[in-house]
Amino acid sequence: MFQTAYEDMYNNLKKGQASLLLTQLKPLYERGGDIEKKEIFNHQQLIQSNLPKELQKKINSTFETGKPMMATYNDKSLLVEPFFPKPRLIILGGGHIAKPLSEFGAKVGFSIVVSDDRPSFANPDRFPNADEVICEGFEAVFDQIEIRPSDFVVIVTRGHRHDGICIRRALNYSPTYIGMIGSKRRVKEMLQQLMAEGYPKEKLEALHSPIGLSIGAVTPEEIAISIISECIGVRRSSSSSALVKSTPFCWPEFDQDVMREMAYKSEAPCALITIIASRGSVPRKAGAKMITWLDGRVMGSIGGGCSEANILTLAREVILHKGYRIEHVDMTGDVAEDEGMVCGGMIDVLIEAF
Repeated sequence: MFQTAYEDMYNNLKKGQASLLLTQLKPLYERGGDIEKKEIFNHQQLIQSNLPKELQKKINSTFETGKPMMATYNDKSLLVEPFFPKPRLIILGGGHIAKPLSEFGAKVGFSIVVSDDRPSFANPDRFPNADEVICEGFEAVFDQIEIRPSDFVVIVTRGHRHDGICIRRALNYSPTYIGMIGSKRRVKEMLQQLMAEGYPKEKLEALHSPIGLSIGAVTPEEIAISIISECIGVRRSSSSSALVKSTPFCWPEFDQDVMREMAYKSEAPCALITIIASRGSVPRKAGAKMITWLDGRVMGSIGGGCSEANILTLAREVILHKGYRIEHVDMTGDVAEDEGMVCGGMIDVLIEAF
């Protein structure tokens, strides 16, 4: 019934478009009821919608925070979920560091783009984890990539001249992260030159160079780990995203495989499970999703352990009776100790039958 909404959302994400999913819930009893409608909006569609302006403003705030929220509209409960494209890790240079960086980046949830001007280095066989491999000169490749605010740009070319081309082009955009490899002396010289050329001081100060966390890395794999660790730190920092200038932003947690699965009609009855709010220390934050089927299969996770097992048991009941149910899971104090939980937070979970 609602596969079209998820199909539209999945297609938007593949195109690099941020969107909102509005789920209208009709409460029939204390914790549950029926799902009446699901709608997809981007920024412009939200402005053009018939929703009251005050509600539009409140809903739009989820684009700025990255967190789902509940609202009330016409005596109905409205779940607002923001979805953003998978952040791209754009690796400029296909050398010895790029190879493990591509592998590690893919494993921790980045969409990988690799570019080099040498065919022997820029090919899919060398980078099987990459979503896109571009063989093009470093000056021209920026016209193909179309840098987004959510991108992470890593400059690891084979030489100082190529680094200079990449950094000058990258500074014309405002991605979440720009990092450039190089010794402290080389980096200092480059920054002085860029300052003299008139590049904004605030952009140069935001540049991550020398790139990576200072962990004493030596081998290509160790250097790649230091770089991807720094990218993770920026991605998870509450105020680092270039998507937002002043509002704390949190990348929503969700599994794109789950979203892709929801875009297609399931032959077996299933339930979509979503963390709609989280507080304190919890394994996964608001936005995390998983699917469970009546035959026992699962995809994704909301954190594992006893709390997930209990939710999966409740999900079977929701599948059989249809509609939705909202469950509060307390992982603090005596409650957590009794259940054998190791966290110290709370989550609210929405279970929807499909």
